[in-house]
Amino acid sequence: MKPTLLVLAAGMGSRYGGQKQTDAFGPSGETITDYSIYDGLNAGFGKVVFVIAPRMEEEFKNDYIKRFPSDLQVEYVIQDVKNVPEGFSVPESRVKPWGTAHAVLMARDVIREPFAVINADDFYGRESYRIMHDFLVQARPGEYSLIGFTLSKTVSEHGSVARGVCETDENEFLTQIVERTKIFSKEGKIWYEDEDGSIHDLSPEVKVSMNLFGFTPDIFEHLDKQFRAYIEKNINSAKAEFFIPYVADNLIRNNEASFQVLGTPESWFGVTYQDDRPHVLNMISRLVEVGVYPTPLWK
Repeated sequence: MKPTLLVLAAGMGSRYGGQKQTDAFGPSGETITDYSIYDGLNAGFGKVVFVIAPRMEEEFKNDYIKRFPSDLQVEYVIQDVKNVPEGFSVPESRVKPWGTAHAVLMARDVIREPFAVINADDFYGRESYRIMHDFLVQARPGEYSLIGFTLSKTVSEHGSVARGVCETDENEFLTQIVERTKIFSKEGKIWYEDEDGSIHDLSPEVKVSMNLFGFTPDIFEHLDKQFRAYIEKNINSAKAEFFIPYVADNLIRNNEASFQVLGTPESWFGVTYQDDRPHVLNMISRLVEVGVYPTPLWK
């Protein structure tokens, strides 16, 4: 059974100021996700599942989904802020999605095979998908992975970013991963702001997660269990988010799963702010010019 590609596309894009998930970056109107799916299919992935926000459903069904080849199996699920375990009531003030791990959990009824998780607004490169595919076709339950990128190559010049900062052992397995939500460059160094407001430096060479994870379907049991515990503590928070690195770190500490950090020769790029857009347009234009991608991408 071919692995599935799970695309996280429900983010609000508040720092970008619009729906970057469906914004055009290619010469024929292609989105970043279009190139990710193209690379994934060429690497051997067989199905695509989107996680979208309720407000995106009409545009997704009536426009975006029609661009793909007719023989590609495409499904979607909705990440609704009110989709929480029975017995909990979400405050009306809560509009922010519950985070990336909650988004993955929304796909539990449509994925039965190993799968890779990607962000809709991140470009990972075709070799990253081949490496992940090769891992997934032989992965057993509890054997997970992520593609690791060098921190210095993933920061934005235009503001802070969120990254899963990794620590590994000598065999490149995760020993710890922490979601740092405010990483920024200043005075030639890279820093992060902790939850208490304190500022700390980070090595520019540290490996970070850009949410390209590989899972087997048993992850949904872990996600469900951990989300129930998480929501019990954070149901009244307006901004708390249930991140994939949070789940991964708990699984590692409890010896319930392993995460292999897979290296890639590819360079990442993506959009967090509008000012990131020209760079992404230029990078994709270059790839098209040298023949890495056809134009139009979908024929």
